[in-house]
Amino acid sequence: NCSNNYGPYQHIEKFIPRMITNRLRGVRPRLYGDGLNVRDWIHVRDHNTAVWDILTKGRIGETYLIGADGELDNITVLREILKAFGRAEDDFDWVRDRPGHDRRYAIDATKLRTELGWEPSHTDFAAGLAETIAWYRDNEAWWRPAKEATEARYAKQGQ
Repeated sequence: NCSNNYGPYQHIEKFIPRMITNRLRGVRPRLYGDGLNVRDWIHVRDHNTAVWDILTKGRIGETYLIGADGELDNITVLREILKAFGRAEDDFDWVRDRPGHDRRYAIDATKLRTELGWEPSHTDFAAGLAETIAWYRDNEAWWRPAKEATEARYAKQGQ
């Protein structure tokens, strides 16, 4: 089980890539509810190294939780994105919360760390976010084809 990933190649329907690609398109980001929904963010490379350690060092039949102690609420993440773009922290629109939007995802990765010796290496969220933004900026041909269809689907759902 893992926490929320962020980084290169994440589909633009997910929170961080959606906010980044909206800013890259000149569209004001939209934040659901009060923005206080908490997620434990983990860089995709850390997630991958954890999976590798589980595959190569883990005990068969055991469950390991993958997390990087990166709990942040959505409004903080969005404000970090806006800051990285040189925008004001309130340069977004509030929208009605999604039905059933979970308030918090929490991961305790103690077992992964103590049994397998795994540690995250991407612990500076702002630096990881800057790298992620640069990747989406440099790889528009990868995400652009899916963006319009994804946004149209969200609009149809009232999101």
